[in-house]
Amino acid sequence: CSEGAPIEPAAAPEPPALDAAAPAPAPRALAPEDVTSRLRQVAAGLSSPLGVTGAGDGRRWLYVVEQEGRIRIFREGKLRDTPFLDVSDRTEGGGEQGLLGLAFHPDYETNRRFFVNYTDLNGDTVIAEYRRARRNPARALRGSERVLLRVDQPFSNHNGGALAFGPDGMLYIALGDGGSAGDPQNNGQRKDTLLGKILRIDVSSRATEYEIPDDNPFTGDPTARGEIWDYGLRNPWRMSFDRDTGALWIADVGQGEWEEVNREPAGSGGLNYGWRVKEGRDCYPAGEECEIVGGALEDMTDPLAVYSHDEGCSVTGGFVYRGRAFAELTGNYFFGDFCSGRIWAVAAGGPDRQRPVELLDTDLSISSFGEDDRGELYVTDLAGGGLYRLRPAS
Repeated sequence: CSEGAPIEPAAAPEPPALDAAAPAPAPRALAPEDVTSRLRQVAAGLSSPLGVTGAGDGRRWLYVVEQEGRIRIFREGKLRDTPFLDVSDRTEGGGEQGLLGLAFHPDYETNRRFFVNYTDLNGDTVIAEYRRARRNPARALRGSERVLLRVDQPFSNHNGGALAFGPDGMLYIALGDGGSAGDPQNNGQRKDTLLGKILRIDVSSRATEYEIPDDNPFTGDPTARGEIWDYGLRNPWRMSFDRDTGALWIADVGQGEWEEVNREPAGSGGLNYGWRVKEGRDCYPAGEECEIVGGALEDMTDPLAVYSHDEGCSVTGGFVYRGRAFAELTGNYFFGDFCSGRIWAVAAGGPDRQRPVELLDTDLSISSFGEDDRGELYVTDLAGGGLYRLRPAS
C-alpha cells in the first residue's frame, strides 16, 4: 500500500466482543486530522471475494461471497474450507457476473432463510431463497432453492447485485441499467422495466414468490412496475442501511467522469437519481444540456458526494460505522474505489453536499465492504483474495 496507509498482516483472532450492554459512543464527524486508519488482514486465500456480512444470529460468524458461486464461513479467526453454499454450477463468475449478493432474513436464527443474487448461465439475474440445515448451522441446503425473481439482462455488465433487508423488514434489490455504455435502452428512466432500479419486495410469506408492498411508490401507476422503490441508477454497486437512522446509502458507478454516493432518508422511496440524464451532478453526456423526457430536472436527486475519474473509476459502496470499538469512526459512512484502492468517509448526518475525506490509499481491488453483527467494518480484495478489517491506526 501507499506510504501512510499501512496494511497489517493476518494475526491472531480478534479479542472478545465488547459488552453488548455498553452504550455506543456519541457520533462525531470525521475531520482530516482524524485520518489515521489502517486495514488489518484477517483472512487470505479467498477466490474473487466480493461480499462479506454477518448473519445476525448471535454466532458472530462472517459469510464471504466468492464470485464463482461459493459462500465461505470465517469464524474464530479461520476460514472454513467447506463452503456454506456452493452454486458454482448455476452461475459463471467473471467480469461483472457470478454470485453477486447475499442477505440473511431478519429472523434467520429461527427461520433459517437467506437470499442470494446471482447471474445464471444465460447471464440473467436470479433472486433466490435458500435455507440452512436445521442441525448444522455451517451448511446450507442446496436443494432448498426457491427462485423469487428472474430479470433478463441484455448485456453482460451492470448487473448491480446488492441485497439488503431494510428496517421495515422488506427485501431491497439493486439492479443496474442492463449494461453496454450510456444506457442505450434508457432503462434508468423507464419505469416499465426493473433495470436501473432499487426494488422493494415483501418475502415474509412463503405462499408466493414475493408480494409487492402496498406502500411502494408506484403501485398505483399502471405504466410502472410495482416493485420499483427508486430509479435513475446506472450500476448501484453496494447499498446499505444505517443501523441508527434507517437511511439508505447507494453507491452508483459512473460512466466516464463521475462516481457518486447517495443518501436517502428512511422511507423516502420514489426518488429519481438521474441516470442517464445526469452523471453525478452534471448533465450526460458531459458538455451538453440535460435532455429531459417526461419529467423535470429539478425532480432528480443529486448525490451527496462525488469524485472524479482522476481519483478512481468504480465506486464501491460501504456502511455507516455504528460499531462500539472506535469512537472516532462513529457516525461516518465509509466507501472506496475498486480501481484506485482509495477509501473515503463522509459524515452520515452531515449536509447534502460533502467533499469526502480520504482515509487510505491502498493497492487493493476493493470489491465490497461488509459489517459484522457488532457493526465493525470489513473490506474484500477481489484480486488479492484477502479479507480486511478497518480500524484506527492507534
